[in-house]
Amino acid sequence: MRIASMLCVFLIANGLHAQNDKKPLFSDDFEHSAEDWQPSDAKAWKIEEKGGSKRYVQFQQSKFTPPHRSPLNYSLIKNVRVSNFVLSAKALSTGKDGAHRDMCLFFGYQDPAHFYYVHIAKKADDRANQIFIVNGKDRVKISTTSTDGTPWDDEWHAVKVVRDVDSGKIEIYWGDMKKPIMTAQDKTFTWGQVGIGSFDDTGLWDDVVLFGDRVEKK
Repeated sequence: MRIASMLCVFLIANGLHAQNDKKPLFSDDFEHSAEDWQPSDAKAWKIEEKGGSKRYVQFQQSKFTPPHRSPLNYSLIKNVRVSNFVLSAKALSTGKDGAHRDMCLFFGYQDPAHFYYVHIAKKADDRANQIFIVNGKDRVKISTTSTDGTPWDDEWHAVKVVRDVDSGKIEIYWGDMKKPIMTAQDKTFTWGQVGIGSFDDTGLWDDVVLFGDRVEKK
């Protein structure tokens, strides 16, 4: 777990420090390894260097079968569980362009059958560009607000999740770190692991930072 100066510059420039002035619980710029990560399929992820910088790449479909209809491709931060938190990262979608081109963020993760995730996709419908819960059955949409879609292209974009367990608030940000693109309110899972990935696409990740209240494993 490392706190790199370049991460702090990125966070300040994109307003990601605005809601929490505490020291991060975790940060990773992937310049050394991915040893702090727990992927659904380790063979689908790798560290890749380009232009003198390394990033975490989910480069192929995971050979992972979830117990219920839910994302296939994810990697969780190992040994860190949080209640209230702010999770931020840089994401670059490399999936085939289309309505369901997506990247996902995961939180409240208890096990493969119990967690939340946000599906950030180009076009919204009941299965895309929404916040979901997986609670012992196929994923269910819990978004109370969303946009018509998220315009993924071939560039890097800042993403962020803000979670307050007392109120149940969930806020999702993309690009603009001051105005959420999706919101929800749910108190089912009040703690868990957090992570990054995609439903069934590919993508690149960098500069992951987690602020929050740590919870020991229950």
